[in-house]
Amino acid sequence: MNSSAGPVALTIERRDGLARAGLLATPHGVARTPFFMVVGTAASVKGMTPTQLREAGAQVVLSNTYHLALRPGEEAVRRHGGLAAFMGWHGPTLTDSGGYQIFSLAKKRCVSMEGVRFDNHIDGGDLFLTPERAVAIQEALGSDMMMCLDECPPARAERKEIVRSLEVTHHWAERARRAWRNTDSQALFGIAQGALFEDLRRESAQRIAELDFPGYAVGGVAVGEAVEDIRRIVAFTAPLLPDDRPRYLMGVGAPEDIINSVLAGVDMFDCVMPTRHARHCQAFTRRGPINLKNRRFADDPRPIDETCDCEACRSVSRAYLRHLSVLGEIMASVWITIHNVRFYLKLMEDIREAILAGAYSAFAKTRLEELASRAE
Repeated sequence: MNSSAGPVALTIERRDGLARAGLLATPHGVARTPFFMVVGTAASVKGMTPTQLREAGAQVVLSNTYHLALRPGEEAVRRHGGLAAFMGWHGPTLTDSGGYQIFSLAKKRCVSMEGVRFDNHIDGGDLFLTPERAVAIQEALGSDMMMCLDECPPARAERKEIVRSLEVTHHWAERARRAWRNTDSQALFGIAQGALFEDLRRESAQRIAELDFPGYAVGGVAVGEAVEDIRRIVAFTAPLLPDDRPRYLMGVGAPEDIINSVLAGVDMFDCVMPTRHARHCQAFTRRGPINLKNRRFADDPRPIDETCDCEACRSVSRAYLRHLSVLGEIMASVWITIHNVRFYLKLMEDIREAILAGAYSAFAKTRLEELASRAE
């Protein structure tokens, strides 16, 4: 089955329940789904070069529209050949719209039906984002996949606030769809919101799908909800999105959540957890996360994860990484970043293989049990 809308095309190779394995063709290359996008907010993945990303198995890098519009400015990126060339990645890229900053910079912005005005965090000056401006910035950045501007309210907002927010998001999506000019070279994704209300999620998914975007996202999760609510909403919403288009779960990145979300039919993921946790000496393993600053690793000769094939696990011990971590050496976060990113990408490779083998349910059960065991 192929999606033909816009410049990305999804071919579903195998289904296993609602889980899907496929190929997503983009102007900068083909990505095997399901996949995890490594986050390079300002056109840089902290702690890794593009070569290291490719060696780790990265397929798509995500960058942030808001931050790049402020520095160095989208026209500077355009002059240097677009985002992929500018950062030396040369592979597929996705840019978010700045919508998440409406949530994360709540004290520095004002939202209206027209758009959102930010007191930018660099110099306090104004940045006014409209749906049209968000599309124009992303078109200048040259990303393969762009996101509509949306409003992401806090998870526990009252229903009347969620209803108001949905009207803003749907109005903005219509305007973004009309503003989209590079229809042959960049795909625009619509975003379904609705917080924790299933009826609002259904309404949002339907209204966004009617706009016929090349791809769709589940937004507004991992913004303060309980884990059980995240999984419930994703399991409810993802199957409502068009079956022949890529489905993207925005900003949800715990390994357990990825495994469960693939069961619901999600194809694309991103999260800062692999890189951000690494900078705090937190490493992911098959048996759950560990903090390499802990004294118990001071004489531990094992690699971070004995099942991992990354450069860090082939090269250095937990004892050495604990030593670097305690000293605050930059190489501690570099080594752990290399491991964490590879851990995530290898997880996605394993997920894909399990789907293609028709064994995803059993795989998910086993891996979730391992992660829950905390046997380290």
